[in-house]
Amino acid sequence: MNRSTAEIVREYGPFPGVDSVGGVTYDGQQVWFAGGDTLNALDPASGKMLRSIDVAAHAGTAFDGQHLFQIAEARIQKIDPKTGHVLATIPAPGGGGDSGLAWAEGTLWVGQYRERKIHQVDPQTGAILRTIESNRFVTGVSWIDGELWHATWEGDESDLRRVDPRTGKVLEKLKLPPGVNVSGLESDGGDQFFCGGGNSGKVRAIRRPKRGAAVGNPSKIPADSTSK
Repeated sequence: MNRSTAEIVREYGPFPGVDSVGGVTYDGQQVWFAGGDTLNALDPASGKMLRSIDVAAHAGTAFDGQHLFQIAEARIQKIDPKTGHVLATIPAPGGGGDSGLAWAEGTLWVGQYRERKIHQVDPQTGAILRTIESNRFVTGVSWIDGELWHATWEGDESDLRRVDPRTGKVLEKLKLPPGVNVSGLESDGGDQFFCGGGNSGKVRAIRRPKRGAAVGNPSKIPADSTSK
């Protein structure tokens, strides 16, 4: 297993009116992050917050190329980013103990925080299709180039982990400095991850390691979870 120290490229925030940052996603232009009572859009180039949607946004956030998905307590909301309207809801697999959300393979991938699990979920019904076990609290999930990554936060320690999507075996770890915690995770489709910073009220950009071939099954797993 590869181990290295995470390289923090940039910090954004804290932001006015946002006490804590939860889930994070990227729509190809804007970073969206959960701020408790609002879902907020951030320009990663300028660092400015562009807009907010008044919707419950407590944990993981995802983007399927057209819609936003947002965990709010025991449910996952499907949101039109243009209007801010909630179009549909499904039950979250952890019943309120969920964290981390990603879109890949036409499905949602949901972290179940204290149960140390990642579930692949049907976005229409909420049915659990398969489950991957972790040995740490799961606080963010992301797919990029056939690789499954998840964030952890336990005690005062966080790291980013690349895991085998079939077995859950840890293949790589990026360790965050002490006191720097991750509460949401998404790739920008290139060489960076965007990470929620929990009670710091910040979003951080972290360098994604370079490598060769991906570990995922290219016949089943898409190249990019953001579907840009």
